Amino acid sequence: MCKNSQDIVCSNAGTCHCGRCKCDDSDGNGLVYGKFCECDDRECIDDETEEICGGHGKCYCGNCYCEAGWHGDKCEFQCDITPWESKRKCTSPDGKICSNRGTCVCGECSCHDVDPTGDWGDIHGDTCACDERDCRSVYDRYSDDFCSGHGQCNCGRCDCKAGWYGKKCEHPLSCPLSPEESVKKCQGSATLPCSGRGRCECGKCTCYPPGDLRVYGKTCECDDRRCEDLDGVVCGGHGACSCGRCVCERGWFGELCQHPRKCNMTEEQSQSLCESADGILCSGKGSCHCGKCICSAEEWFISGEFCDCDDRDCDKHDGLICTGNGICSCGNCECWDGWTGNACEIWLGTEYP
Repeated sequence: MCKNSQDIVCSNAGTCHCGRCKCDDSDGNGLVYGKFCECDDRECIDDETEEICGGHGKCYCGNCYCEAGWHGDKCEFQCDITPWESKRKCTSPDGKICSNRGTCVCGECSCHDVDPTGDWGDIHGDTCACDERDCRSVYDRYSDDFCSGHGQCNCGRCDCKAGWYGKKCEHPLSCPLSPEESVKKCQGSATLPCSGRGRCECGKCTCYPPGDLRVYGKTCECDDRRCEDLDGVVCGGHGACSCGRCVCERGWFGELCQHPRKCNMTEEQSQSLCESADGILCSGKGSCHCGKCICSAEEWFISGEFCDCDDRDCDKHDGLICTGNGICSCGNCECWDGWTGNACEIWLGTEYP
């Protein structure tokens, strides 16, 4: 009960007594506090003045919050402009201080670094008005570049090179089709151009990954990778793959032909293997067959050994779970070869020669 989130007893700044932390207070000033003694206001003491936050701010949980006109880790530096002038210089056109993406220090915005999730781009500009994370919509996940490799992303928008245009600079000027006509041809009956598995240029799809014959079709509608399990076995070894779907041999069934129709165990034995930790059969979201759970087909997102996973928890990109470049395994994307990222959205391979 005394361990913090890092599994450390009282944050190494106190002792545990009867399930509660008693924080160190050798100086008698109560600067160490918190449920797990996680706050240490001694970190706010200025080494030179020996005052908390240099006498120009307040300390909360080991961090200084400076008064107007002062800055620094311990509020030790004074600005050479007035607080009003500092605020004016840091105010973005929309009236927000540093566009809510940075910290104002003496009239200059210190913008936040790369997005904590690891997304591409950064935040910049005099008032942090440019957020390159807005380039998500113009990011080409096949070439691992912005603007389809045919332009420069400036403040979230593409400036295309000569000979290219479109929101992602994806459309060549030499193409007789309009961008809308091109996308329509690439989309066909799918919900996304090239079924979300390829690049559309002038009405024709180039399927990805490069050279992988498992992804094919006029609109890249066939993806035979979907017939493979996490170990790469096609249709469980009991069927053949046809345009991304398993055709099972006689005596087998299931999405990956993983279930035998005949079972050599009793109903009691079978059900004992299908019980989750809480004793519920297939978490109440599926049926048990020969010791394995078959999750409800009505809830497509339910998966897992005991139907205890929700595939909606997996990251999406371009509207597709795992971007269509991996398998959702209990809330996490398992990417296929050549892909990486939380949603398998980044292609690490090379372009076509």
